[in-house]
Amino acid sequence: MAMQLPTNRAPDSPAIPDRLYFKIGDVARICKVETYVLRFWETQFPQLKPNKSGTGQRLYRRHDVELALKIKHLVHTEGYTLAGARQALEQSHRQHRPQPDPQPDPQSRLPLAVVGQSQPISAQTEDVASTIAHARTELREIANMLAAPEPQPPRRRARLATMPSTSDSLFPPF
Repeated sequence: MAMQLPTNRAPDSPAIPDRLYFKIGDVARICKVETYVLRFWETQFPQLKPNKSGTGQRLYRRHDVELALKIKHLVHTEGYTLAGARQALEQSHRQHRPQPDPQPDPQSRLPLAVVGQSQPISAQTEDVASTIAHARTELREIANMLAAPEPQPPRRRARLATMPSTSDSLFPPF
C-alpha cells in the first residue's frame, strides 16, 4: 500500500515547531533562506503578510511559515519565476475556496417573520412594502437630524484683568 503525502507539505520540508509566533530569523532558519529574501517575498506575494509587533518586529504565524516554505519549493525546486509562483498560489487558493451558490433562493431575501407564514403572497408583499416604507421614513428622519446644523454656544469675550496704575513705572514695587 502506497503512502500519500499531504498536498500542502513537500517531502523534504522541515518540521515546524509548535509555536504561536515565529521571528523572521526563525523562519529564515526553517526555510533555509536569508532574512532579506523573506522581506522581498513579502513585497512580491500579497498572501505573505506577517503581523508586526509594537517595535516593528515581524511575527510570522504557522500558516505564514508554511506559505514561505511553499514559495521556496515553487521557486527553488519547481523552477517557477516569482510571477509564476504567485499565479500558482492564487490558483490553489481559488480551488480551496467554496464556490457561491449561483441561484439564490428568492425566499431567502424576505424577512424571517414572512418566510414560512401561511399568508397569501400579496399579503406578504404588502407587509414587506410597509416595513420598507417605515424604514425609509426613519432613515429620512435620521438624515435630517444629521444634516441640521448644531446650535453653537454663545461666545464669551475673554476679560482681561486690569491693574490700577498707581505709578508711572513699568514694574510696580512689591
